Amino acid sequence: MLCRLARALGVLLALLALPALPAQAALQITDDAGFTVAFERPPQRIVSLLPSLAETVCELGHCQRLVGVDRYTNWPESLQGLPRVGGGLDPNIESIVALRPDVVLMATSSRAGERLRALGIPVLALEPKTHAGVQRVMLKIGQLLQVADAQRIWRAIDAAVMAAAQSLPPGVRGTRVYFEVSPGPYAAGEASFIGETLTRLGVKNIVPATLGPFPKLNPEFIVRADPDLIMVSQRSAEGLLQRPGWMSLRALRGQHLCVFSAQESDTLVRPGPRMAEGARLMARCLADKAPGAGAARGPKPGGRP
Repeated sequence: MLCRLARALGVLLALLALPALPAQAALQITDDAGFTVAFERPPQRIVSLLPSLAETVCELGHCQRLVGVDRYTNWPESLQGLPRVGGGLDPNIESIVALRPDVVLMATSSRAGERLRALGIPVLALEPKTHAGVQRVMLKIGQLLQVADAQRIWRAIDAAVMAAAQSLPPGVRGTRVYFEVSPGPYAAGEASFIGETLTRLGVKNIVPATLGPFPKLNPEFIVRADPDLIMVSQRSAEGLLQRPGWMSLRALRGQHLCVFSAQESDTLVRPGPRMAEGARLMARCLADKAPGAGAARGPKPGGRP
């Protein structure tokens, strides 16, 4: 009996002498840059360097976890008082470190990721560019925040885009549209999330997918394409008629032009939870300004051109 107890005690002591195994992280997420980040618990202090990512965190019900944002984040209003840490592409690293974040959310194009990782700060690079990308990012952030119904929230957004398409009169289908994202001119091509929304609305984007999601165009390209309808921000609208050849465009001759306010433009160009509202803005534009809309006209988005 004593021998057996001695052997058992020896085995126990040997097991206690083994090095402890590292605890398995409760959560592992692979970002769009291919990095896998492990979290022992859902992050409570989040810095966002991309407006659409901050908006997604809020849409998932966790605005209160954001402790810092980039200079362009302006929605929802509850984020207005948060510390600003510079631009998304080249933010102020010292300001971020001072906020003691559990994770930093940023675009894949940001140059800050490597420096933050070297300082031991977890980074997730997430940059949606298509409808599928918006869904993927929402589900990843939902996983990060342990939100069980992130998929339901995405389905509601997707259904709202479909409803916007169904609201349009048949006469607008096939309208050839030019959507200018910013002066340059930079356009939203067929391959972008804006282009995908236009396709779902049943209209034709004059900028083909082969040119990329948001190409910089030669203004002559738009003149040759001669769109039926133009969508621009107030900033772009100021010099349209001064562009060579643009006075001859059928869209401008026929006043088939939608000018979106700065707030509306933010909604339209951010691939996040307000994508459905962006679809409604474009649908109202088409119902009001498309040549084939006929009598089925709605309120003017962004005011008069």
